[in-house]
Amino acid sequence: MAYITERNNTFYVVDYRGRDPITGGERRKWHHCGPDRADADRLLDELNARPTAPRARGTVEAFLTGPWLATKHTLTTATRTRYRWMIDHDITPRLGQVRLDALRSDDLDAFYTDLIAAGGRRRQGLAPKTVLEIHRVISNALDLAVDRHLIPTNPARHARPPKPGRRSTTAQVWSADQLASFLRSTRSKRLYPALHLAAHTGIRRGELAGLNWGDLDRTHARLSITRSRQSAGGATVEAAVKTRTSRRCIDLDPATLKIIDDWRRRLIDEGADIGASTPMFLNTNHRPPAPDSLSQLFTRSISQTDLPPIRFHDLRHTHASLLVAAGVPIKVVSERLGHAHPGFTMHTYQHVLPGMGASAARQFAQLVDAAGR
Repeated sequence: MAYITERNNTFYVVDYRGRDPITGGERRKWHHCGPDRADADRLLDELNARPTAPRARGTVEAFLTGPWLATKHTLTTATRTRYRWMIDHDITPRLGQVRLDALRSDDLDAFYTDLIAAGGRRRQGLAPKTVLEIHRVISNALDLAVDRHLIPTNPARHARPPKPGRRSTTAQVWSADQLASFLRSTRSKRLYPALHLAAHTGIRRGELAGLNWGDLDRTHARLSITRSRQSAGGATVEAAVKTRTSRRCIDLDPATLKIIDDWRRRLIDEGADIGASTPMFLNTNHRPPAPDSLSQLFTRSISQTDLPPIRFHDLRHTHASLLVAAGVPIKVVSERLGHAHPGFTMHTYQHVLPGMGASAARQFAQLVDAAGR
């Protein structure tokens, strides 16, 4: 939409271009037309004769599942499954039938409030972090709608999603005695070999669930970590490992290798068909357990002991911290965990080693005292 204005005996045609999708400020372009009003009228007619941008007639659901998802060519299977789950189970039931060009910021604010209060499969409410992820999906999709001139501005830019509380970055770990006690208490459980392997290698839960028998090199007693199985939207999907450095080999100690061999013989005795592509860990139905079920097994097992509760992922922290405390070089620990850089490993685990700073202070003082004598 354009209009004419006059300033100091000079005519201007102002071309109004809506609001900026990021700042929300109005966008106008001024055209200088000189002192002749007829020149301004001709330019005004030209600008107003332009075809207007098409308005969005589709719904939020149609745009998300169609044009927006079609642009996400590089998503991993797990991420695409998670996005689709959010669209189908969280966004569509509440906003799916809203016209794309009718969606407003206050609609989104009410939507986020509803998700926190009664979202999720059991309608017990979603965590603020999850709602923020949903907001980012919607905002990204609406950015595309703005780019394609389907809507003038992105209403998500002015919405108020919840801000998740800051999580503690301190790793929760067990001592060597506590870890040994836990492993003794779980030795009779069917998937004890999985728990033992997680404790003795520090691999991530998804990497553990993603192991196949072809990943075991018995000759050199090592595991190849090449894939991950993840829970996404109520399903289990296979994906590449977390990062390039996550693709690695982990050496096994003789006792762990024997436990894995015994487990393989047990599966064969049960009639399981074991091949290179067969998942290493199988339940009683000879199907791979979902990654979430490994965490549930771990949590139930802790509840049957007097040990302080930790997360399944904290087995990884425990493995790393015990190695660092035992004097294993940081570079070796970093490669074992699949970290991108040894500096990250040191930054993550140095604070779980009480006494190292005091020891360093004593050693420094001894060096100075010896030099002063």
